[in-house]
Amino acid sequence: MLPKRICIIEVELLNKFIMRKLFFLFIITSAMLFAGCRHPVEDIVLCVQLDPLQKVFTEESFFEENADTAAVAKGETATFQFVIKSSFPIRDLKIEAGNLKKDDRQIVASLKAFIKYVRAGNHAGTRSKDAVFPISDYYPDCLLEVESIDVPAMQNQPVWISYAIPRDMENGNYAGTLAFTGTINGKSFKLIKEVNVNVYPVILPEQTLWMTIWYRPNLLSQMNGNEPVEPYSDRYWELLGAMARAMRDHGQNTYIIRGHKVFSWDGLCKFERTGLQYSFDFTNFDKTVEVFIREGGLKRIEGNHLSWRMRDWNGEFGISMPDDRIQTELITVPNVPTKPFENDTARVFLSQFLTALYSHLEDKGWKDMYIQHVADEPVEQNAESYARIAEYVKKYMPGIPIIDAVETSKLANTVDIWVPLLSHYHRSYAFYQERKAAGDETWFYTCVGPQGNYANRFMEQPLIQTRFLHWINYRYGATGYLHWGFNAWLPDNPYPAGDAWISYPAEGRVYSSIRLEALRDGIADYELLKLLEQNDPEKAKELAGVVIKNFDSYDNNIRRFRQTRLKLLSCLSE
Repeated sequence: MLPKRICIIEVELLNKFIMRKLFFLFIITSAMLFAGCRHPVEDIVLCVQLDPLQKVFTEESFFEENADTAAVAKGETATFQFVIKSSFPIRDLKIEAGNLKKDDRQIVASLKAFIKYVRAGNHAGTRSKDAVFPISDYYPDCLLEVESIDVPAMQNQPVWISYAIPRDMENGNYAGTLAFTGTINGKSFKLIKEVNVNVYPVILPEQTLWMTIWYRPNLLSQMNGNEPVEPYSDRYWELLGAMARAMRDHGQNTYIIRGHKVFSWDGLCKFERTGLQYSFDFTNFDKTVEVFIREGGLKRIEGNHLSWRMRDWNGEFGISMPDDRIQTELITVPNVPTKPFENDTARVFLSQFLTALYSHLEDKGWKDMYIQHVADEPVEQNAESYARIAEYVKKYMPGIPIIDAVETSKLANTVDIWVPLLSHYHRSYAFYQERKAAGDETWFYTCVGPQGNYANRFMEQPLIQTRFLHWINYRYGATGYLHWGFNAWLPDNPYPAGDAWISYPAEGRVYSSIRLEALRDGIADYELLKLLEQNDPEKAKELAGVVIKNFDSYDNNIRRFRQTRLKLLSCLSE
């Protein structure tokens, strides 16, 4: 007798085989019916509702209908996903999203988009046990907001419709209809689907989780028809504003202030020097901050890094300062093992720059929301040089918190906002709990790493794991999240697909991605868990533990996740 597990696997394979056969029979029958004109064109178009956390791959041929009612708090976003497929080419496919209605109350669709497939190319070197690798290497990701598209025969076309629920909306069930229209061989069709949203008597709190995803304004040309954008021109500010709105709409509230020379203060600040006396013009820094205040809902300002590695990964840090040969060009000057800096010019520049910046922040009323980067990702071997530069910040910018992505615990009483890599946060969790007890903040970040079974935003990972990043925030007490790539639209991207960017460029605007939507929804989950914690901390902890087993172990089952979400909303409704 075969083992029970093998029997189950064989039954599952048989079921999949049967469903594929039935699907192809459907296609053949549909073609015959269409040729004979015996049935409307709608009968040959497959249209199935799926959970929006399910990734639809090009190779799939069987879909299980999931028409469950979306369940949300007031202030959240309700999302629906459908997949459309036809045995004949579809021309001019459009999405008509009707309002959700309950009595005289209506909710207008906030987003309707076609999900575009993106070729991965690169993958994580250490693969997750949960990763998915379709044969085509194409992943659904970009939310293409266009009026219509053409769909080739036999190709899956997922679509995405969202409704932002106002915070003052009445609770109860809201129903609406979606229509998908197009033409097949010159004949028009229209498919109608009903959707339902249950709005719970719970109001999503204002966001407390800090989130920053770094942007690159030097790549704004990709939002400008690939035409160059003059730094700090009217078009520059216009495009930066469009990017800021996309970041704001997905939960970003902390912004690193960068100029066209991304890794430098050059351009953001203009420098002049007479002897050893510097003067500073912060005009472009101010304009950048004001864009994010006006368009991006800025709550915290991240000052760009002051120093960079001089040699290899373990090498000491050197500060950036103006080059005497080029009045406003920043160069890196090495610091030496002694204190203070052996280079008098570097020491004078840094003290004057920080003094001027601190005074300027006070004048603008921004001091209380300003945090300062010293150097990115210090490790044990260069922690001492980092600390020497940080001393200048402490001295000339008193009370300004120092924030950085860190890979060492040797900077206690130097760093104020710790942002370790998720895997480092895992390994040194006890240390970061000590830092919290001492009054520091602890966040975490992801980037090219961690890989393996850790949640990240790689395309190859289940979409639910991107949402889980903020469940990890809650489960392990991290109050912020940082990532380096909002729009690092690099032509030769060497990183795992999904790492360098989570948005897509369009003319004058930015398209979201299903990963960015999941990241935003995870923030809402975090805030709801924090809300439940106020009255029932043990229940909040229990629900988070159902989903997050450990830093690198999760329950990826979508249906069970939805059940946990329902329990969360039900507990908050009592």
